Amino acid sequence: MKKYITFGEIMLRLKPPNWERFFQSPLLEATFGGGEANVAVGLARFGLNVAYVSVIPKNAIGDACIGELRRQGVDTLLIIRKGNRLGIYFLEAGANQRPSKVVYDRSHSAIAEARPGDIDWEKVFDGASWFHITGITPAISLSASELSLEAVKKTREKGITVSCDLNYRKKLWKYGKSAPEVMGELVKYTDIVIGNEEDCQESLGIKVENIDVESGELQIKRYKDLTDEILSLYPNIKKIAITLRESHSANYNGWSAVLNNREEFLVSKKYEIHNIVDRVGAGDTFAAGLIYGLNNLRNDKETLEFAVAASCLIHSIAGDLPLLSLEEVKSLSGGAGSGRVQR
Repeated sequence: MKKYITFGEIMLRLKPPNWERFFQSPLLEATFGGGEANVAVGLARFGLNVAYVSVIPKNAIGDACIGELRRQGVDTLLIIRKGNRLGIYFLEAGANQRPSKVVYDRSHSAIAEARPGDIDWEKVFDGASWFHITGITPAISLSASELSLEAVKKTREKGITVSCDLNYRKKLWKYGKSAPEVMGELVKYTDIVIGNEEDCQESLGIKVENIDVESGELQIKRYKDLTDEILSLYPNIKKIAITLRESHSANYNGWSAVLNNREEFLVSKKYEIHNIVDRVGAGDTFAAGLIYGLNNLRNDKETLEFAVAASCLIHSIAGDLPLLSLEEVKSLSGGAGSGRVQR
C-alpha cells in the first residue's frame, strides 16, 4: 500500500460560536487545524495510508492535538515532540457582506523554531511514495523555510512525488525573505502545484493581467495563461491545478477549478454554494481530493471533478478537518447533489 506523507504546522483554532464577533460573548470553540494536517485527514478518510510530520510540544495541548489526528486515522508516529507551544489562530466567521477575519498567534511555536537536522528525513521517507507540503510552513520563520527546503531536496534523492499547495499568507511573511524568493526555489523540487490565483501570483511573483482576486467574475482564459506561464518557467512541474472561488458574499460562493497537465486544460463543473457553514480548509480538501484522484482514479478529468466535489462539501462542515467519506464525495462528483436525506 502506498505511503503518503504530509508536513507542516497544526494549530489550535479558537473561534466564537456561530457568526459572533470576537468576544461578543465570553466563548471560543477550540478545535485543531492546519493546511497539511487537513490534507492528511482527508487522505486518511479516503482510505489511504498517510503519516503526518510536524513538531508539537510535549504537553497536554500537544497530546490532545495528536489524539485528534489519530482519531481520524492519521499515523502520528513521525511527529517530533519538542518546543514550548502550539501555534494558535483565531477565526471570526463572516456573514453576508462582512468578511471572515483571521488573527495568528504562532510566533515561536514549536515548528517555527525547528531547523534543518531536527527531522530524520531518511526515516520519514522510508517506503514513502508521495510528499505534500504547502507555502505556509516556509512563511512562518527562516528556519522553517530551511527545513522545508531540506525536505523537498531529500525527496529528489528518493524519487518521491512532491505536491505543493502554494497557500500564500500575507500576514506570515515577516522574517526578511519574500514569498517568491523562498517558494521559487522550493517549487523547483515539486511535481504537482496547487493554489488559487492569488497564491500563484504572490508566491511566485507571476502577474497575469485582468485576474482580480476580489472579483466574483472569472475569465477562464486568464487562468490558462497563468498556468501556462508557470509551467513554462518550471519544467519540473507536471501538472498545476487552480481553485476558482467566486465570492458573491461571505455566505454564497461559486466554486470550481482548472487543471493544466501540459496536454490538456481542464475545467471542472461549478458549484453554487449557498449558506456556507465554514469555508476554512476548502483548498486543503481540494488538495487531498486531487492527490487521491491522481493515484486512484482513471484520468485527470475524473480527478479534478472529485477534488472539486470534496472541497465543495467541506463548506458544509464546521472546522478545518474534512470529515468526509469517499462514498459521499464520489456521489457528488457523479451528480448526486440534491442533499436529500439518505435513508
